[in-house]
Amino acid sequence: MPSTRPRTSVVLLVLVLAGALVTSGLAGPALAASATAASGGTTATSADQVELAPRLDSATTTNAAVAPPDDRPANTSTEDTVGYVDGYWYDDELPVDNQTDAVVDDDLEPVVYRAMARVEVLRNQTFKEGVAVDVVSRETYRQTNDERFENYTTAERVEQNIGYEALFMVGRDTTAVNATKTVYGGAVKGYYDPETDEIVIVSENPETPALDELTLGHELVHALQDQRFNLTELNGSTQDATLATKGLIEGDASWVEREYERRCGVTWDCLTPRSAGGSSQFDVNWGIYFAIYQPYSDGPDYIDSLRQQGEGWSAVNAAYDEPPATTSAVIHPGSEREPANVSVPDRSSDGWRQLTVNGEVANDTIGEAGMVAMFAADAMTQDQPSVLDGTDLDVLGGGRGFNYDHTVTDGWAGDKLVIYTAAEIDNATDPADAAGQAGYVWRTEWQSTEDTGEFLEGYRELLANHDAEPVAGRQNTFVIDDGGYSGAYYLERNGTTATIVRAPSVAALSNVDAGAAPEATSGFGVTAAVGVIAVALFGTGVWLAVGRRR
Repeated sequence: MPSTRPRTSVVLLVLVLAGALVTSGLAGPALAASATAASGGTTATSADQVELAPRLDSATTTNAAVAPPDDRPANTSTEDTVGYVDGYWYDDELPVDNQTDAVVDDDLEPVVYRAMARVEVLRNQTFKEGVAVDVVSRETYRQTNDERFENYTTAERVEQNIGYEALFMVGRDTTAVNATKTVYGGAVKGYYDPETDEIVIVSENPETPALDELTLGHELVHALQDQRFNLTELNGSTQDATLATKGLIEGDASWVEREYERRCGVTWDCLTPRSAGGSSQFDVNWGIYFAIYQPYSDGPDYIDSLRQQGEGWSAVNAAYDEPPATTSAVIHPGSEREPANVSVPDRSSDGWRQLTVNGEVANDTIGEAGMVAMFAADAMTQDQPSVLDGTDLDVLGGGRGFNYDHTVTDGWAGDKLVIYTAAEIDNATDPADAAGQAGYVWRTEWQSTEDTGEFLEGYRELLANHDAEPVAGRQNTFVIDDGGYSGAYYLERNGTTATIVRAPSVAALSNVDAGAAPEATSGFGVTAAVGVIAVALFGTGVWLAVGRRR
């Protein structure tokens, strides 16, 4: 995440995110709460309704920071004095306070230095050096953002589409790279780039870009993190591990930002930019958005849980040496939630094989947050049923963030998704079309058999929402005939393990994974077979045995 350059390792969903986004702030639930959902995009009612992050009330935040003493030391320095940066104290008054016009270059430096001092007070840690800050228009940012997506190979783009299609987020009417690009192009409010040590604030005022002090404060936390903990070293190897690490990084920044906001207008005078007014267009893919927003939503509570383990920020600082390993650990603060080791042996045949990109097998761990996003991807789409709807997500809960704790996913213990391709799509140039011809095996591990059943029940509902029909004469096999997710799906349950196999056709399922989609048990007709499948998927302890061995 912290790097602006794509990584060379094969990571299905994180690859795009790593190349597209440095440590940044995203527009939060207020965007979703005020949005008019539409399949082609979303309109926010006004720019000032798009928050950088949800505001969380927390009993531990109001008196959390260690403020500088009233008797300020005579000998001060930026690196050694909390609340003082290059001649400016955290509570200094500036001529631009409460100003609604854009801050010109001559006034920008004092605002940045005072904001740095304020972040020091809240975070009880000093900066080692200054931070460059630039304010750009949304259009300028989009141009820069688009450039970050230009260097992906065809194989990488195919990989992205298959991975996102497996989560029912990106169908065959678009490409995953473009879908991700538009999310960031419309939702990012600012970012810090560790490679250049620069903060860029994105303004909605195209003529006179204005500085938002809260956004500045959020990004300054990232600069402080980089100076103290070296953000370039904090990279997860999977989607789940990367989002978990961001739970620490973005949770820290969002926690400080919200405390910053509490003090603005109460104990601090702050810079308040004028809203651009009118409406802003957002091409939001909600599945992708829900996935990447999880660290911002759950991260602050995770930081609270760390702060309760020790005095002040000591436990948070220590966490940078050993970040959370799974999004489950961030969603459920205080839990261990180390990932189970899940293996997917290659059992393909007849020209099918595991996809390799840059010499490595294309596989990823989706994690609990990614699964929640999968089940919620349709929640903001008109006329499309969703496993998790707006009530489940609590998008109208006063800007308090999204709810990522659900029975359908909260028993997650581990997973691995492996992509398979056949010879005819090796040279495909259209990633979306190639995804339709590909296959995958997604094996998931759960904490209990009940958790396994709840996940499969939710997944079967997801298939039904996309018009899947059971296949006569086949066990636990379904087909989606039309649309962006057409293909054959086989579901298997073995104790606490659930396996999903997808292929372009029923006949190809067993070529992707030997033994998939076996013939129905003798004596069951079409109606009876459908009834058994329903019991297996929705019952609490019954599953149709298929006799496969590991």
